[in-house]
Amino acid sequence: MQNAKGRPIRVLVGKVGLDGHDRGARIIATALRDAGMEVIYTGLRQTPEMVVNAALQEDVDAIGISILSGAHMTVFPKIVALMKEKKMNDVLLTGGGIIPDEDRRELQALGVGELFPPGTPTNDIADYIRSWVSTHRDF
Repeated sequence: MQNAKGRPIRVLVGKVGLDGHDRGARIIATALRDAGMEVIYTGLRQTPEMVVNAALQEDVDAIGISILSGAHMTVFPKIVALMKEKKMNDVLLTGGGIIPDEDRRELQALGVGELFPPGTPTNDIADYIRSWVSTHRDF
């Protein structure tokens, strides 16, 4: 799937903090690649600054954070703040993991996109990213 710039949709997938469980992130990265997207996987133990800087350097359309550590209420707001600081207003911040509904709503009110629980069909995630990018990133 290409965007209006004539290149594949670019998604950075990251694991922030000490959460060492990256199986889900790797599955999502592979599924998005298989859906025609270009995926940059940052690997484990990234900081929010590392993720945002890599996303800026790679000119991504979306950032996907996989988080199972329970630190979502710290990680996502920090990434949102860094993205605003760097004027990345047209980049989707999405993610997945074990995030309670109340926290999910609070994070979305801060500007985080859809947050997917474990077991979400990967096609749903790819479709969401495609739809968001076609609405917000096609210049």
